[in-house]
Amino acid sequence: MVKFLKPNKAVVLLQGRYAGRKAVIVKSFDDGTRDRPYGHCLVAGIAKYPAKVIRKDSAKKTAKKSRVKAFIKLVNYSHLMPTRYTLDVDLKDVITPDVLQTKDKKVTAAKETKKKLEERFKTGKNRWFFSKLSRELDSQLVEEEQRECTRLIPAVAAAVDKTELGLVEDMQSPVALEDIPL
Repeated sequence: MVKFLKPNKAVVLLQGRYAGRKAVIVKSFDDGTRDRPYGHCLVAGIAKYPAKVIRKDSAKKTAKKSRVKAFIKLVNYSHLMPTRYTLDVDLKDVITPDVLQTKDKKVTAAKETKKKLEERFKTGKNRWFFSKLSRELDSQLVEEEQRECTRLIPAVAAAVDKTELGLVEDMQSPVALEDIPL
């Protein structure tokens, strides 16, 4: 089996507290461990996305809106949806599996992760990773539907013109989808 859940791969969590949140794989355990005998990975993600910044915002307000809240978690492979995107943030030195053993280590690692993610956000790269999932999917679906309609409308109009002109011999049957050039 091809291993495609590699470090720096962007994923979307499907289950649990952070369902629908984007994360990046830090380390993967394909064969599992003694504690978790199933395929899982260590992920770092965004618990709270940055807000939209507008031009008239002051520098203080822009800094506040650009904040990110991060989380660190071990997640089962079946609770992840991999994406085609990768994120070039080096988190290996900050996050290790033993960080999750104590609360203090986890908090300090989350703060370091937050700093690295905020730096990445301020560079302007990987915009997809730092935007909420729902808003983006809605706009993508609308754009896709618009493209499909603009592609189909001329073909349907041409088929309707044929029927009105009597170019279709059997007027009793409606125009079949095979008659419409797609």
